[in-house]
Amino acid sequence: MPAAAAAPQDEQAPDAAPVKLGLRAKKKLLVMIAGALLVLAAGGGGATWYVMKKRAAAAAAAAAEEGGDVADAHGDDKHDKAPRPDVKNAPTFAPLDPFTVNLADRDAERYAQVGMTLELADPKAGDLLKAYMPVIRNNILLVLASKTASELMEHDGKVRLALELRAAALKPLGYEIVLPKPGAAKRVPAAGDEEEGVPIRAVHFSNFIIQ
Repeated sequence: MPAAAAAPQDEQAPDAAPVKLGLRAKKKLLVMIAGALLVLAAGGGGATWYVMKKRAAAAAAAAAEEGGDVADAHGDDKHDKAPRPDVKNAPTFAPLDPFTVNLADRDAERYAQVGMTLELADPKAGDLLKAYMPVIRNNILLVLASKTASELMEHDGKVRLALELRAAALKPLGYEIVLPKPGAAKRVPAAGDEEEGVPIRAVHFSNFIIQ
C-alpha cells in the first residue's frame, strides 16, 4: 500500500518540472525581445540621424550652389534684372539755402518754409549756378510767393511747383522750358526726360512747412 501511494507522487513530479521551465523560458524570451527592441530602437535612431544629416548636407550644398548662381547672375549682364547705377555719370546735387516767403492767401496770413536741392547734370553745372545764384534765388522766391497754401498742400501742387521752380532756375541760364498744363504733370522729370546739356535736371524738396 505505501508503494502504491508513492506511485502517484512519481507521476506528478514530471508535470511540475515543465511548468518551472516554461516560466524561465518566457522570462528569457521577454528579456531577449526587450533587448532586441532596444537594439532596433537604437539602430532606427541612428538611421534617422544619418538620414537627417545627409539631407542637411544636401540642402547646404544646394544653398551654396544657389548662392553661386546668384553671384554669377550679378556678374553676368544677361541675368541682371535691375539696371545698375552709372557711378561714372552720377548726378551732382546742389542744396540751396532754405526759403521763407509769404504766400498769396488773401483770407489769412500764411507763409511757407521750403528747403530744396537742385539735381545737376554734371559737376561743371555747379560753377555755372554759383555765378547766377542771386538771379536764380530771386526767380524761385517769386514763384513761391505766387502760390497759396491750398495749392502747396496738395501732392500735385508740390509736383507742379517743382516743375515751375526748375524752369525759373533755368531761365537765367538761357533755357526756356515749356511746362505742361496744370494737372498734366504727375511727377518731377527724371534724368533723360529733357534734352541733353540742360544743367538742372530736377528740383527735390528737402523741407516743406506751411503755416
